[in-house]
Order: sequence, then C-alpha cells, then structure tokens
Amino acid sequence: MSIKKLEAGIRSIPDWPQKGVNFRDITPILEDKKLFRLLINELAKPFKKSKIDKIVGIDARGFILASALAYKLNTGLAIVRKKGKLPCKTISKEYALEYGLATLEMHKDTIRKGESILIVDDVLATGGTMAATVNMVKKLGGQIAGLLFLIELEGLKGRKKLRNRKIESLIKF
Repeated sequence: MSIKKLEAGIRSIPDWPQKGVNFRDITPILEDKKLFRLLINELAKPFKKSKIDKIVGIDARGFILASALAYKLNTGLAIVRKKGKLPCKTISKEYALEYGLATLEMHKDTIRKGESILIVDDVLATGGTMAATVNMVKKLGGQIAGLLFLIELEGLKGRKKLRNRKIESLIKF
C-alpha cells in the first residue's frame, strides 16, 4: 500500500533528456511532506539493523535521499559528484550511462579503510553510475553494506553490473 502511494507520486516525462528516454521524475514525492517522510522510512527499513558508518549519495538526487537517510540511520554522509565539482584531492571514475559518458569524483579522504558504506541513488538504470561509485568506495577501502534505490528500471538490466551486492529498490518499472 505505501509503495503504491510512492509509485503514484512519480511523474514520467517521455523523451527527456533525449528522445527515447522516459525520465522518472521524483520531485512530486520530494515536494509532498507525507510522501517524502514515507519514502525515507521505506528506504531505511532494510538497513535499520545494519551497522552503517557512512551513506554515500550520488549527484544529484541521490544527495537528497542520502542526507535524509544519514539522519534517519544516524550515520555520516559522503558525496559523489560530477567531475570538477569537489575542491580537494579526488579520485575519479569514468562510466557509461544510458545516453552518454560521464565521470564521477569523490574526495580521497571521505571514506576510511574498513568503514561500512551504504550507497544511495534515486534510479538504477544501466548500473554504470553505481558501478563507478562502488569502484571508488572499494578503492578507498570501504566495505559495501548495500546499494539502495528508489526506482529500478528492470529493462536496462543494471543489476548485471552490480553482481554479488545487496541491492534494494522500492519501485520497479
């Protein structure tokens, strides 16, 4: 029932940002205080009893979800940004997304060796963004506790790039 309420709050925008892409807009959920609270509570459920040191949020909608989850689960927060947006020394990883190439970066000192990390993003599509983030977290010595998404686009088979990981997604299209 509660997942159906969240699903109803997602707006589909055809042919954006380019023809053939059906963008899933979560801003109606974020704008509604009851739906936003429901979203964070539902995202937190699978990890309430896990020992998480930090939540990593991926630029940009992942930041919103990760920061609220970090508060809810009483963890630290780390961020992954698009290239050139972080001021200190970074590591980077180039990856393919469903409509082009991109590069992500993290501060080199954001994850400490052995920390338990939950990585959060709004959508699992091809898996490229998350795979790049997993690669950087592992390179910094983090232990991946799980990967968390609001939406999973099953037809794009992003799980294949993320084998052997605990993956949770609330809504599947």
